[in-house]
Amino acid sequence: MTVLLILIILLVCLIISSIKQIDEYERGIKFTFGKFTKIMNPGWNLVIPVFQSYKKVDIRTKAVDVPEQDAITKDNVSVRINAVIYYKVFDASKAVLEVENFYFAVGQLAQTTMRNAVGSVSLDELLSEREKISTEICKIIDAATDPWGIKVENVELKDISLPEEMKRVIARVAEAEREKQAVITKASGEVEASKNLAKAAEIMANTPGAMHLRTLSTLSDISSDQSNTIIFGVPVEILKHFEAGNNDKLKEEIIKIIKDNSKK
Repeated sequence: MTVLLILIILLVCLIISSIKQIDEYERGIKFTFGKFTKIMNPGWNLVIPVFQSYKKVDIRTKAVDVPEQDAITKDNVSVRINAVIYYKVFDASKAVLEVENFYFAVGQLAQTTMRNAVGSVSLDELLSEREKISTEICKIIDAATDPWGIKVENVELKDISLPEEMKRVIARVAEAEREKQAVITKASGEVEASKNLAKAAEIMANTPGAMHLRTLSTLSDISSDQSNTIIFGVPVEILKHFEAGNNDKLKEEIIKIIKDNSKK
């Protein structure tokens, strides 16, 4: 009876030690005598000690921070670039059987692919088409990791660092571009203003009294500030006419207008 009791206790301990729990976000790879047997789903699974073994694989989406890499663009500009890769395991058996360490393998593949992608584009393309380049890198890595049972969901370029001299060159180019746009805008405004002035001059020339009203309006605006000094340009013929004493009434009217504006 004692021996039987000992055997029962040993059997119970063996069964308890054989029960392995797989969480919902995991998959288990079971091996029997070193050979792949099956994929263990979430829950309790039986793994017989000595004869069988297993390995857990996390199938949640993982974010891998690719270290900053030195790369040279197509137009021979040295840059430093880093990125983040988002991927998940869709076939746990391949992730274990086809590659030794898929975490390390994905990171190394991302580094080399990123350097190659940067080397195939110019600096302007790298700065202006970052999303497009990220998509191309994602496609390349996804195709390479598909035999490993890994799906690359997204690649995001985090930062692109340029040498200081290149930053100064880009700043000068940007400043020159802004000056160019300012000159173009100013010239366009002057062209538009000249068209409007020409149109206004034509209307005044064809409308009786319009020029006289414009002159009086200008005088009124100038005389609103007492610090302004108004100088009238009078033709010599009119002065000679005044000297001759002719048309005293016209003379008096002009003097009166000048005095009224001076008071204002």
